[in-house]
Amino acid sequence: MILDRRALLASIAAAASPVTREGKPVSLVPTDQQTKKPSSATIPLWPGPAPGSPPAPRLPSPKLRQTPVTGGKEYRLKGIAAPVLFAYRPAQPNGAAIIVMPGGGFTFLSIENEGSVPATFFTDFGYTVFVLSYRLPGEGWTNRADAPLQDAIRAIRLVRDQAKAYAIDPDRVAVLGFSAGGHVAASLATDYGTPLYPPVDAADKLSAKPALVGLMYAVTTMKKFETHSVSRANLLGPDPAPDLVQRRSPLAHIGAGTPPCFAGCALDDPVVPPFCSIDWLAACQTAKVPVEGHFFEKGGHGFGLRLSTDNPGALWPELFRLWMGKHGL
Repeated sequence: MILDRRALLASIAAAASPVTREGKPVSLVPTDQQTKKPSSATIPLWPGPAPGSPPAPRLPSPKLRQTPVTGGKEYRLKGIAAPVLFAYRPAQPNGAAIIVMPGGGFTFLSIENEGSVPATFFTDFGYTVFVLSYRLPGEGWTNRADAPLQDAIRAIRLVRDQAKAYAIDPDRVAVLGFSAGGHVAASLATDYGTPLYPPVDAADKLSAKPALVGLMYAVTTMKKFETHSVSRANLLGPDPAPDLVQRRSPLAHIGAGTPPCFAGCALDDPVVPPFCSIDWLAACQTAKVPVEGHFFEKGGHGFGLRLSTDNPGALWPELFRLWMGKHGL
C-alpha cells in the first residue's frame, strides 16, 4: 500500500528534536511560525501512484534514523513511497518561497541537516520553505534516473498552484539543493522544460523553471571519475548507457535559459569534487547566466549549517539570502 502522508509525518514527529549549531532546538516537523504550533501542511506530490511505479510495487516503509556523523548525529529518511512537500510557514511572509532538496547520495535524505534546519533558518527571514522528500532511485521505480527530477518538477508546479494559499508570488520560487539534492536542483535548472510525465491536473500547465537556484556542494555531472560514484550508481544503475549519462549531467546543459545560480562548497570536500561547483560557475559565465560562487578552504562534505562560527563557510546561508535579495527574492 502507498504510504499515507500522515504516517510519514508521524514517523518524523516521533524523533527527538535536533539542534542547530547555536544550540537552538529544531523540530523535524514543519512549524507554523505564526502560531508556533506544528503545521499540518504536508502536500502530497501525486494524486495517485507516482510515475514509474511498478505494476505490483513492493513499496518501502519509511525509516527515520539518527546516524552518527562527524561532529554529532543527523536524522536520515529512507523508504519514500509517496513523496511530499513539508511546508514551513514564516511569521511574516515576504512573498518568496524556497524549495529545499536534501542530499544523501540518492541512498537516503538528510532530512534534518539539509532539510528542517535550513528551512527554519530561512523562515526567520520571511521565506516560506518547502522541504521536498523526493523518491530515491533504487527503491523500486522503473524509471529510476528520472524519478527525483519528476518529483522536483511536480513540486515547483504545486507550489505555484498553491501560491495564494501560502501568500507567495508564483514568480518568486527558488530552489536550494545539497549534494545529491543539488543534482536534482541542477537538473531542474537545466531540464525544467522536458516533459517527463503525463500531466495529471491543472498544476502541470504551470512552469517548472525556478526563479533562482542554490547549489551547495552539489553533484553536477554523472560522468565517470568526475563525480560521486555512489550518487551515480544509485541514480543511473550499475552500467548506464552513455546517452543516459549525458542526459543526466546538468553541467553539460547549461544555457541561456538557465536561471541565475549560486554555488558553494568546501575545497577539502572528500566526497563530491569541488570542481563540480567550480565547473558550474565557469559554464554559467560562458553561457552568460548570472552566477555567484563561494569556495571555502575547509568544511568537508555535508556540512549544512553545522560549521563552527569561526569557519567562514558558516556564513553561506546569509550569503545565499543576500544574493537572493539582489535578485528579487
